[in-house]
Amino acid sequence: MRAALPPLEEKSAENSESTSAGAGLGGSIVSKNILLGLGRLTWCLKENPAHELDNGWRFFSDIDDDEYLNDSNNLAVCDWSTVVEIEPAVLPIFDLPVGADLCLMQEDDNKFFVDNKTGLKLSFAEFKN
Repeated sequence: MRAALPPLEEKSAENSESTSAGAGLGGSIVSKNILLGLGRLTWCLKENPAHELDNGWRFFSDIDDDEYLNDSNNLAVCDWSTVVEIEPAVLPIFDLPVGADLCLMQEDDNKFFVDNKTGLKLSFAEFKN
């Protein structure tokens, strides 16, 4: 069963002034385990946007389970730049098509994405921790 997604809200003037990488690229649905630093951003899914401010990206942590994700109170809408600040490795995936289903992996100090559908490592540059 899919969790009900929280509504997207207009960005405040304070947030629109952001100079962070990815500012102004819409909102993403993010597990609060990621936002609170309890879990590591691991699962990245791109769905059809639910709203004009929605960029379609959904981010889940390594500790999220179905029960946790089925409670919409455990999800938040964040500007893309907030997600990039938490995990800069997501920056190059923004333009992937709807249906992208990725896992962010780490080996030693290198981070990379694996396509969950094919099991193949994506050809983005690896990111140092």
